[in-house]
Amino acid sequence: MLINLPNAKLPAPGLLTGGQPAEADLQAAAAAGYKTVINLRPGSEMAGIDESGQVESLGMHFISIPIGGAADLTEENARRLDRAMATSESMPMIIHCASGNRVGALLALRANLIQGKSASEALAFGKAAGLTTLEDAVKQRLK
Repeated sequence: MLINLPNAKLPAPGLLTGGQPAEADLQAAAAAGYKTVINLRPGSEMAGIDESGQVESLGMHFISIPIGGAADLTEENARRLDRAMATSESMPMIIHCASGNRVGALLALRANLIQGKSASEALAFGKAAGLTTLEDAVKQRLK
């Protein structure tokens, strides 16, 4: 189900990606049955926002995987995301950053490095999930 996040995308069943949700977006997500929110924004971008508290008070699970930029697009962070997405109990889920760009980037790396998708398939999935300006950085890391 599509919730009105900035740049919202539904790249796969049960997966909503996009930019920073407002409190009302999180309430709508909880009401729609979303179970997990993964935030890729580092703490330095979250001043004045208690997202973990908001998410948990709504009965959803909150996970933080800080991705500040291209330097954080690592296989280890892709594996952290994969582990967070691994159980059916975590779905449906929202993965967000500020715009969706870092979400698409990390999902593309996960698709390629962990799920074995070809570079072109992984890049296409990343774009479907919000990848934009980090595309060159992602291409450098794909196998």
